[in-house]
Amino acid sequence: MGAQGSVPEGVHVVVVGGGFGGIAAAQQLKSSGVRFTLIDLKDAFHHNVGALRASVQDGFAQKTFIPYAETFGESFTQGRVVLVEPEGQRVVLEDGQEVLYSHLILCTGTEGPFPGKYTSPSSSQTAVQRYQDLLQQIQAAGSVLVVGGGVTGVEMAAEIKTEFPDKKVVLVHSRIPLADPGLLSSVRQQAKEVLMEKGVELVLGQKLLGLEGVELNVTRGNQLLTTDQGTEIRADLVISCTGQRVNSAAYASGLADWVAEDGSLKVNPHLEVGSHPNIYAIGDCANIQEPKMAYHAGLHAAVAVSNITNSLSGKDLCTYSTGSSQHYLTQVSSSSHH
Repeated sequence: MGAQGSVPEGVHVVVVGGGFGGIAAAQQLKSSGVRFTLIDLKDAFHHNVGALRASVQDGFAQKTFIPYAETFGESFTQGRVVLVEPEGQRVVLEDGQEVLYSHLILCTGTEGPFPGKYTSPSSSQTAVQRYQDLLQQIQAAGSVLVVGGGVTGVEMAAEIKTEFPDKKVVLVHSRIPLADPGLLSSVRQQAKEVLMEKGVELVLGQKLLGLEGVELNVTRGNQLLTTDQGTEIRADLVISCTGQRVNSAAYASGLADWVAEDGSLKVNPHLEVGSHPNIYAIGDCANIQEPKMAYHAGLHAAVAVSNITNSLSGKDLCTYSTGSSQHYLTQVSSSSHH
């Protein structure tokens, strides 16, 4: 356990959420010799940046799930946190189990539709099978409609068109600019150019009607859909990449005073939540004005863990300054080079 002797008795950091931020925090706590528990409702880390490629490449899904227990052993607990109690310094799981903490790192991320997100409390084998099933549907479809032109939709359309250049791929987006509003306009323009070069048809500034009546992720053969401006789109398969939202269920009641309008937690420059110096929020659930990216979640984790160890030894706390959106470019363009 490394420098266990230098960590005061009674220190136990609970990390809620095993996405990019949670994994980075847990690994740093482990290497610092700090006792911690990582809690996630899945049994394996889901590399969701690779999730979209898992939908289009056979055998890739297996590589996007990494079992938590292999890395963290008994420091991992599978379960869904339903309540954070700052007064009692504990979190409560759905099954009634309580976990006490001296410090808490919340990294609950965002939730949204499959395949961009996989947030079901099942085994990684079940999840891998779902990606394999979707791959078969994509293979069977002559035309695919991707709904939503945020970061996920842009990457989904790029992956399908790269892997299956002969398929017709249409992307419909309710706004004119693509990708994340937090990205530089030049980056958003480049995302558009990448898609057009690949041959993805873009229907921008139009909202798709009747999506709730469509069976998603299943090839049905030449379905007719219409936008609010009367544009007709025919597609064999419809994949939704819309509606990603902050996953606030774990803390919405216990930390209600510090929840922003979008469900994220208000943090100070040390990434501490509100008036709680022992509670940190990192990744997508931290109310920081910057693009939601795995890269940033890793930077947040480093600040939060450093601040926990600094506070224990009486050192000054680190502050977080927002990163650069240039990093996103490499992700979309890399869809062209497997």
